[in-house]
Amino acid sequence: MAAEAPLTDRLDKWLWAVRLFKTRGLAADACRAGSVQVSGQPAKPSRDLRGGETITVHQGLITRTLLVRGLPLRRVGPKLAADYCEDQTPPEEFAKARKEPVQQFLAREKGLGRPTKRDRREIDRLLDAEI
Repeated sequence: MAAEAPLTDRLDKWLWAVRLFKTRGLAADACRAGSVQVSGQPAKPSRDLRGGETITVHQGLITRTLLVRGLPLRRVGPKLAADYCEDQTPPEEFAKARKEPVQQFLAREKGLGRPTKRDRREIDRLLDAEI
């Protein structure tokens, strides 16, 4: 007997199952940090998710917007992930990330403060090597 798709699922589990995050723990951490919103409201990792809801995820420089089309029973392959979510991210978001690849690499997590002298020297070495 085939298992039926659930009516609701945890937000962190869905984000992991459709391959937005590499691990479920990273998805939960993003929710706790306020990087994930459901219908414009900050969401906890345990929030119940239903089909038709809109999710906004801040990943680095990109803000992705997704429409929930379905709830997978388990993690799906990259080709099947499109069956469960519709990417509504504007093309400008992807262009912004392509325009500033170094900026995304150099981005520091909130609360780390200014770079140390050692950090600055490593950044300078990296930038000098690229040119």
